[in-house]
Amino acid sequence: MNHYDLVVIGTGPSGQKAAIQGAKLGKRTAIIEKGSVLGGAQINTGTIPSKALREAAMHLTGTSRQGLFGESYRVKRTVTISDLVGVASQVIRHEWNTIRDQFDRNGIDLVWGEARFEGPNLLLVERPGGSEMLTADKFLLGVGTRPAKPENIPFNEASVFTSDTILQLQNLPRSMIVVGGGVIGTEYACVMATLGVRVTLIEGRNQLLGFLDQEICEAFQYFMRQAGITLRLGEKVESIRQISAEDRNGKESGNPAVEAVLESGKRLRAETLLYAVGRQGVCGRLGLENVGVSFDDRERLRVNEHYQTLGRDAEGQERVVEHVYAAGDVIGFPALASTSMEQGRRAVCHAFGRYEGNYNIDLFPYGIYAVPEISMVGKTEEKLTEEGVPYEAGIANYRELARAQLLGDDRGMLKLLIHQQDHRILGVHVIGTGATELIHIGQTVMAFNGAAEFFINNVFNFPTLAEAYKVAAYNGLNKLAHV
Repeated sequence: MNHYDLVVIGTGPSGQKAAIQGAKLGKRTAIIEKGSVLGGAQINTGTIPSKALREAAMHLTGTSRQGLFGESYRVKRTVTISDLVGVASQVIRHEWNTIRDQFDRNGIDLVWGEARFEGPNLLLVERPGGSEMLTADKFLLGVGTRPAKPENIPFNEASVFTSDTILQLQNLPRSMIVVGGGVIGTEYACVMATLGVRVTLIEGRNQLLGFLDQEICEAFQYFMRQAGITLRLGEKVESIRQISAEDRNGKESGNPAVEAVLESGKRLRAETLLYAVGRQGVCGRLGLENVGVSFDDRERLRVNEHYQTLGRDAEGQERVVEHVYAAGDVIGFPALASTSMEQGRRAVCHAFGRYEGNYNIDLFPYGIYAVPEISMVGKTEEKLTEEGVPYEAGIANYRELARAQLLGDDRGMLKLLIHQQDHRILGVHVIGTGATELIHIGQTVMAFNGAAEFFINNVFNFPTLAEAYKVAAYNGLNKLAHV
């Protein structure tokens, strides 16, 4: 029986970085993967495939350059699913090789199979043809989540998909209903609309992506509508059914195969439907009762500020399970690959006494790879108003930037939220080309409590999108000076 200092369960982003951090600290480390490939949802069904799909769609349809070369500009007249999946597959294979190489270079033992706790420090790993037992001093659970699949939704491989199965599309549909206006739903809605699919997005709340700054969200919803996406906001789905061949009306709806009935009575039909409402944990099969860790009704774990898991003792009192940590999607919001990586690393640092505090936890950036891109760090206008913090907003519109003109993007915007007294940057919000890259400039300045004057007093390359920070800083400080 092998004994380790650290055993990590799951090779997604949190598990990868946790295992590598353990090895860097000189600890004997193993990582367990129950699937047939490495990387979890990040590599195989989530982050990488959806972003590869987006980049392929933007390039092949010429969308990213039409602002400069005209709306008739296209790299490829007819884009097929094979074109798109081919790009995603190439990137996925590269990531598999990269992860395996990192494990090998750091001396991490890769164990294939499904793990289950048999005791506080004992794991059973089962796989076809055999099993083995492992013991460890510390554990990190990075098992991720899966798409929620309510029993009343008729999922299949032809017309009703989750985000895990959407890339199994055999042909590019003419129409699609997307249920759920979160990050996954909006990203896929935008990609499909870019490819010429007629998209209807249904969201129960009155705005998409409720954590965004409202002005950015309103602009995003406008751009979605301009792209031909129909937004059904404040609407809830009552039922979803497959349409029989006899009920189909090809002349009106392009041979619809699925129907969504809304609580308002509306009936929507399309060739395909993507159900993107919620994620479900996968903790039920881990044997966590044998180690004293509890999970909620969606099989998600609760952790303390050090990412140690929580459970209940015999009297029902909450207690910390000190040697079992968890990170990534399984502990809930924000459930992004970027945050998951850092959570896994920090958890292992704490486990082995190398913890330096939960540094800048309020400055984790959010990136949404829709069309256009959106990214944010810090507080929104709504949150600052709620907290009674005096601020001013400095705006830079992309149409003012020479680089944006060269890229053909005159719709983007960068917003700085500036404290009225000391001019510290309280939040940065970007929509447009390069948003997810630009955000890190603001993040860095905020991490050092920088003020808007930093952007005024430093030189930016010309022409660049980063100049937007200088423009926004001037705009905000001019407002504060009443000029």
